[in-house]
Amino acid sequence: MGRFARNLMARASGGSVALSRLWPGRTDRLIIAPHDLRTADATRAAEIYAGRFVFAGKIVTCHGRSIFDLEPPSEDWEVALLGFGWLRHLRAADTALTRANARSLVDDWISNPSRKRPVGRRADVLSRRVISLLSQAPLVLGDTDGKFYRRYLRGLAREIRYLRYTMLDTDGVPRLQVLIALCYAALCLANQGRHIRAATRKLSDELQRQILPDGGHFSRNPGALIELLIDLLPLRQTFAARNIAPPPALLNAIDRMMPMLRFFRHGDGAFALFNGMSSAPSDILATLLAYDDTHGAPMANMPHTGYQRLDAGAMTVIMDTGPPPPPSVSQDAHAGCLSFELSAGPSRIVVNCGMPSTSRDNWRAFARSTAAHSTLTYHETSSCQFVELSAMKRFLQGAPVVSGPSNVESYREVVANGVLLTTSHDGYMPRFGVMHRRVLMVAHDGTRLDGEDTVAPAPGARIKGNETDYAVRFHLHPSVKASRLSDARGVMLVLPNRDVWTFEALDDKVELEDSVFLAGNDGPRRTAQIVIRQDSRHAPSVRWSFVRSTTSASANSGRRNARREPELPL
Repeated sequence: MGRFARNLMARASGGSVALSRLWPGRTDRLIIAPHDLRTADATRAAEIYAGRFVFAGKIVTCHGRSIFDLEPPSEDWEVALLGFGWLRHLRAADTALTRANARSLVDDWISNPSRKRPVGRRADVLSRRVISLLSQAPLVLGDTDGKFYRRYLRGLAREIRYLRYTMLDTDGVPRLQVLIALCYAALCLANQGRHIRAATRKLSDELQRQILPDGGHFSRNPGALIELLIDLLPLRQTFAARNIAPPPALLNAIDRMMPMLRFFRHGDGAFALFNGMSSAPSDILATLLAYDDTHGAPMANMPHTGYQRLDAGAMTVIMDTGPPPPPSVSQDAHAGCLSFELSAGPSRIVVNCGMPSTSRDNWRAFARSTAAHSTLTYHETSSCQFVELSAMKRFLQGAPVVSGPSNVESYREVVANGVLLTTSHDGYMPRFGVMHRRVLMVAHDGTRLDGEDTVAPAPGARIKGNETDYAVRFHLHPSVKASRLSDARGVMLVLPNRDVWTFEALDDKVELEDSVFLAGNDGPRRTAQIVIRQDSRHAPSVRWSFVRSTTSASANSGRRNARREPELPL
């Protein structure tokens, strides 16, 4: 039996693994193990065997004690530990030692159900643990005996029962993760026909509710697509492995979501940083894109999710043109309406600050503010308001959006000089009585982006109060070297590939200030931001442009004033 289990593990990389022959005759047996698409690193198995658990940038050494009894150094570390995704690293090593180590660690967990670990009962963590225990069953159950097998199944059944209760008070991605895990459980265990039908129906209903017609998630977080597809794609395979037709809602959701991966990607492969998005793991993205059968150009308009994409030549502009998501899924939503990101070929130029992948609570308030986005901020106030009371944050499991833009408009057209995108939002109307209007025009050859930001009251109305100051910000990627020009109305930008771009303001003084890029793979990084400050009573509009230079940096600086600015067709 042990040799057979090892043969199964060796074939696991090709898809779902059949387990029905491991324990024939049992009515409560595992019959299949789903495929895990996440990248495994066999070298990490030695660290775990030595009692060193490295998650979320933190290291904990056991020193002979149970890892589950030690105080976690951070919530992110505890989430990674209790999700059991690290079992895939032990499986990748595929030795008798790592199999025994995996079995010992899992046994340590399931033999102590009385451990009080609130994080371990979170919907997302519990879902990940159930899926990990199912997908890594060939590793844990290889070379084992019937006594451990029964204990394993009892522990797994207990986790699944918890999972059903957890679903009742969650929404968004965690709720979908619960339903995905319950589908896996029903498909992987024997004699689960009734549960398969129920789980499939609930998952189908939730996919139709949460995945919008254009393929985006209704939380408006691009990262939700990655989190869901990495589990939905193997689930589709698992249905096929059980000779059960995948539900149409699952197939349709995957078909709609896959093009969105390309929509949010810049030329360097990174995702645009909107509404909670952090750095996207390149290995996971590469795996997901390998399942994309279309390989076509990204779509330009995502009207249901609320984003626009402008491609011209080597230039890409991705813009947030949607209102905040529903309050129940807005815990990670940002006040970044009408912010955009700009890239040229493999170089990102203008970005939003993004969200760090770990230690989010330290940066959450800043990262969600309008000032952390490349857009206009009125009186240093965010266009969305979030729950502020600590008691309410704990009760609501976060700080959802309580108010923000309710009317966001966008209109794009092809004009003589390029593609024109006209947008507006009313997020500042209730407090200050002004609308923010942003117009962008991308030149057909991709060498120029012209823009104008305007803040003005509605027709026939007046600005409320005496607060009339505003700032237009453009956060730069850390790889861009920025130097303010001598006339204080422009900034020269040198990209990593030595291309030179120039930011220019027609009538306004330009400042170059400090900023922080939060979504780096190695943590927050210092960077710069271009800032134009004005007063809405005296100067309600700011015009600006990003221009690609064909000359050297010094020549570009000297000739800047000789160029005539093109007129936006407003």
